[in-house]
Parts: sequence; structure tokens; C-alpha cells
Amino acid sequence: MNEMTTREMLTDAIRYWEVRRIAYNVILVGIVVVVFIAQWPESRSALSADLAQGLFILAVLANVAYCAAYVVDVAAQYSAFQATWKRYRWLLFGVGVVFAGIITRFISAGMFSHAA
Repeated sequence: MNEMTTREMLTDAIRYWEVRRIAYNVILVGIVVVVFIAQWPESRSALSADLAQGLFILAVLANVAYCAAYVVDVAAQYSAFQATWKRYRWLLFGVGVVFAGIITRFISAGMFSHAA
């Protein structure tokens, strides 16, 4: 069995997850845009600097939450299931995107529907 060093595991995790972070963010932005368009014209009156700042904070928090994948990934790579994990870790990405997408839809729907 080819043992990976901690450095190699971290490098592998970064290589795997950071490429997918782009897709994660594009999907979440797409959900916000779709909700904004779906609630037009009410959503237009919600536009403000406060809304932009709120969306920025939520985007940062979504990316902090994305980092939870590193904890799971590196722990799984340290286990005896490393080879199996590497074949199926795309499932963690899929579940995470679906979970984040649902949260994004609910929050953006609330932000755009309560226009002043």
C-alpha cells in the first residue's frame, strides 16, 4: 500500500476541492439570480447597499462552509478507506451543493420578497 504523507494528502485535497469551489459558487450565484428574476418586479425594490452587503456576507459564509469538506476529506484519506474515498468523494461535493443550494434558495427568496 502506497502511504501518502500529510503534505501529499493536503495537496490532493486542495487540488480536488478548489477546482470545484468555482462550480459551487457559480451554482449558488445562479440560484440567487433565478430567485431574483422569479420574484421580479418585487425583487427590484429590495435592491440596496444593505442587500449587497448581506449577499456578500452570505457568500463568504457559504465559502467558509465549503471548507468543511477539507476536514472530511483529509480524515478519510488518513483512514484505511482512502482509495474508496477518493473514488466516491464526488458524492460529498454533490450533497454539499444540494444542501447549500436549498439554503441559498430559502434565504434569497426571503431577502427579495420582503422589499420595503
